[in-house]
This record gives sequence, C-alpha cells and structure tokens, in this order.
Amino acid sequence: MVEVNEAAVSLPVPGRDILSEVLRQGAQRMLAQAIEGEVDEWIAARSHLKDAAGKQQIVRNGYLPERTIVTGLGEIEVKQPRARDRRSPEERERFSSTLLPPYLRRTKSVDELIPWLYLKGISTGDMPEALQALLGPDCGGLSANTVVRLKQAWEAEYQEWSKRSLAGQEFVYVWADGIHCNIRLGEGDRQCLLVLIGATKDGHKHLLAVHDGVRESEQSWSELMLDLKRRGLTIDPKLAIGDGALGFWAAVRKLWPNVVEQRCWVHKTANVLNALPKSKQPHAKTALHEIWMAETKDQATRSFDAFLETYAAKYPKACECLKKDRDVLLAFYDFPAEHWRHIRTTNPIESTFATIRLRHRKTKGNGSAAACLAMMFKLAQSAAKKWRLLNGSELLPDVIQGIPFRDGIKQNQAAA
Repeated sequence: MVEVNEAAVSLPVPGRDILSEVLRQGAQRMLAQAIEGEVDEWIAARSHLKDAAGKQQIVRNGYLPERTIVTGLGEIEVKQPRARDRRSPEERERFSSTLLPPYLRRTKSVDELIPWLYLKGISTGDMPEALQALLGPDCGGLSANTVVRLKQAWEAEYQEWSKRSLAGQEFVYVWADGIHCNIRLGEGDRQCLLVLIGATKDGHKHLLAVHDGVRESEQSWSELMLDLKRRGLTIDPKLAIGDGALGFWAAVRKLWPNVVEQRCWVHKTANVLNALPKSKQPHAKTALHEIWMAETKDQATRSFDAFLETYAAKYPKACECLKKDRDVLLAFYDFPAEHWRHIRTTNPIESTFATIRLRHRKTKGNGSAAACLAMMFKLAQSAAKKWRLLNGSELLPDVIQGIPFRDGIKQNQAAA
C-alpha cells in the first residue's frame, strides 16, 4: 500500500541549470572513459591468449545497449564496450565491469537517499516529487511503486542480516537503548525497537542487534541476548552502557553476570531535571555536569554529595533519582580515560536513531512494524559509515585482559 501524508507537500522542481548540466556531461564523459579503460585493461591482460593462427582470442566487439543510471547529478546515459571471447565454452571468460554492474540502475548514494528522506518524513507517495527536486526534473524510474519495492527488499535484507553468524566475534563495550515507535501492537502497546551497538577490540563500532520488542521488558531483552548467544556470540562484553530501564539490566545480570554496568548520564540528567522546577534546572544541570566531567572519582564523589546536600531538603525525588544509581553512574572511572567520552552515555544510539523519532512525529501513517525495523536498519547502515574509531582503541586489549584502571589511568603504568 502506498503511504501518503495527510498534509499536502509541495516541493519545487527546478529546471536544469547550466552548471548542473556541465557537471552531468563531465561525469558522463569520465564514466565512459573509465569503462573504456577497464575493458581495454581486461583485454590487454589476456593478450597472450591466441589461436593456432596467432590471432587474439579475446577482442573488442562493439557496445552493449545504452543504459540510463540515476546519480546524484541526475540521469546519465552510458554505453559499455563489449568483449568477445572466441575460445571454447569451457574456457570462455565473461567481462564484468566493477564500475558498472549489469543490473545497476541507481548509484548507491541515491539508494541511501531514499530511506533517509523517508525517515525525515517524506512519505512514499511524495518520494518521486522529492527526488525530482533533488536530482532534476528529468529523473525518472523512481515511482511510488518503486519505493514500495525497495522497502520490501530492505525488509528481506534486514531478515538476512538478523540471522548472520556472530561466531568468533568479541565486543568489549555495548550500548543499549529502546526506541519507541508510534506503531500500535494491540492493547495500547507501542512497538519498541531494542538496539545494541558494540565496539570490537580494535575500536570499531558495529550495529550488533535491532530487535522487535514489546516495551523494554526483561523478557524482550533476554530474547535478544539469547539470540546473540545462539548465533555464536559466546564472549560477554566488559561494559554495558544504557539508561535506567529495568528490563535490560535484569536481563544483563542473568545472562552477562560479569558485565560492568554504566548508566547513561544524558538519560540520568534528563530524569533528575524533570523532578525539578524549571527555574532550578539550569543551575542543577551545571552541577550534574561537574560530577561526570570531574577528572577523578574522588572529585566526582564530592560533587555528587554537594548536589544531594543542595537539593535534598526541597527536592527529594530528584535526589533519590540520582542517588540510587551512584555506583553505576561512576563506573566509567575504572576504564581508560580515553574511552570516557564514549562510555558515559548512549550517544552512539541516540545520535544514530534520533531521525526515526522525527519521522514518527512528522507522519501519521507509520507503516508496519516490519517496515519500521527495515528503516531503522537502513538508517544504521548509512550512519555506520561515519562512525569513527574509539579514542585510545589501543587500550582495548588491556580492558579485555582485565588490567585495572584507576581514574582512567592504567595502574601498571602509574606504578612504573
């Protein structure tokens, strides 16, 4: 079914300006030259293959039919040279361009643009008009039905990804969060997507799991973690970072009993401030910031106590919210200082999936639960290309080995 926003969306469709046309023609010539060179190089590498009469067995043989490729500069027409192999069928090779795969109709940048626009609030019905506004008025082949088929392909891609083997993999840190969507699952429950991002021992972040749960319950998180174990993730992480959702931590204590817990300071700050009057929130936020930005655990503890002393009499709920998680809020001090900016919050998840929340606020038609999972997956794939290496990644093997850190400093180094 084609999804359409109730509010009318009017997008400008510009004409082809001179600069865009020059760039498009230049790109077309460069692509043609690159493909010609690719074919010539492939044939030259086989120039030694000759028949009894000394004639080359692999030669140029005209061109394939012209194709139209949708790119970020609009539509580009390309003609691919054809190579002919005169040898017997058993020996024959077939040229396949790495630049221009046989069934390519859109560049990867355009395919990434479609889920991004969808998650930004552009509905399926409005997508062709939006793409014409971005890629030019002559850009065709991207109808609403095409977008629907792409979404179905992404759903199949997600299903395959969610069953991949994790055998032999190890994640030192994991970030966990639940992303609530506006899709109703019955009896008032909303779909909750449970997300895990993990950092490997070489410091790279990976999307570990996206699971369709019912609320952030212990049962839902347990199902996710047991599925990871069944697919080969047998090595528990060293540190888990998440908000105060009880379901996740209850599952961690049962299935990853040796994992250190770190509460997210962004979530905790928001929860504490919600229990304070607006007039008190700016000063309180600064005081909270002084806790988790302190250079040592002792300094953080003093700032922690100062906050409680300042607000306990008049705002006991805010202080209780903070005090109950004291130990797990300060756990990061026992890990390398270079990693603190990464492990004090669930920012890797928050920054990646903030867009899907915007998507659900902007549109009333939220699609199916399967489509929501697929969109989350595609968004993460796109975002993962910009995820950078953890600071101090060379210290991760020390964390794995259990070498102690105090106030972020490696203890055997301090003793030396």
